[in-house]
Amino acid sequence: MTGKELQTALHAGDTVIGTLVVSTSPFWPKIIKDCGLDFVFIDTEHIAIDRERLSWMCRTYSALGLPPLVRITDQNPNQATVALDDGAAGVIAPYVETAATARSLRGATKFRPLKGDRLKNTLSGQPLPSGLDDYIGTNAGSNLLILNTESVPAIDALDEILETEGLDAVLIGPHDLTTSLGIPEQYDHPKFLKAAETIFKKARKRGIGAGIHAWFSMDEQVRFVDMGANLLIHKADVIFFRQGMMKEMGELRERLNLDGDSDDGSAVNI
Repeated sequence: MTGKELQTALHAGDTVIGTLVVSTSPFWPKIIKDCGLDFVFIDTEHIAIDRERLSWMCRTYSALGLPPLVRITDQNPNQATVALDDGAAGVIAPYVETAATARSLRGATKFRPLKGDRLKNTLSGQPLPSGLDDYIGTNAGSNLLILNTESVPAIDALDEILETEGLDAVLIGPHDLTTSLGIPEQYDHPKFLKAAETIFKKARKRGIGAGIHAWFSMDEQVRFVDMGANLLIHKADVIFFRQGMMKEMGELRERLNLDGDSDDGSAVNI
């Protein structure tokens, strides 16, 4: 899948599935490629990834047919242009609560490489010369813009935020949203589920993708899709490693009686 194909799928309402990639090992992209994903999510907001490493990750995953969506460190439009310069197929901006912020991020993604007064005038409605307009549309039109919707003020301003031209999707951050709602990490709470459904339905009604980063059970993720979500970030590579290792270590220790009362530690010699 290309970035443009991912963009088209989001607006068409097709369900796309990716995962959060924490590992920066060069060995990892080929493994991820074989997992049946539509895209990868690279989070620089919460994970320390330097610019050079981010760039090779983005370009490698793109070459493998997995468009990388990069969450930038903050809402600074300059960070969005940096991520795109480094090879991101699209930008996820954290904790967006106003339409003004959404518009500034639109300028950084959808009108790249315009800057300065030219960009300000364009965002205020001044038309571009036809040749420049065609150039921008061709070179920046497929850059994805996704906004994290993860607070009560964001929900209150959602109708106005969704009016942002060129917006491709909104994405729920469950941890931050439940915290903002006053029910931290209560992902089955009716208040959270109602908020999620509201976000999904409003976005989909406007032909904009609606997503969630979900590390929950399969049944819960299906429920989110039934509510209207069509962008799923399913768990993370580190979660799969932890869950798989814990399960197999438990089984192995049980079979070797390493946790039994009679084991004094002398049974294994290395």
